[in-house]
Amino acid sequence: EKRAKIIHAEGEYLAAQQLTDAARRLSEEPLSIQLRYLQTLTEIGAEKNSTVVFPLPIELLSVLAPRRSRAEVTDQS
Repeated sequence: EKRAKIIHAEGEYLAAQQLTDAARRLSEEPLSIQLRYLQTLTEIGAEKNSTVVFPLPIELLSVLAPRRSRAEVTDQS
């Protein structure tokens, strides 16, 4: 049991390391994340799923969200 826990922990460490490396590479080239999104959509489409979740940049959400005045914010506090 102890050996199994060690093997599991080593696997978790390697997975975390690979995720860190992938994040670093994706951050070096901004368009690469867009390509990854498109690849994911292609994979979802091939599986004939009916629900597609498409990530949106946070910046886009801030533009779409209604702006609240400072008075509205203080009234609700």
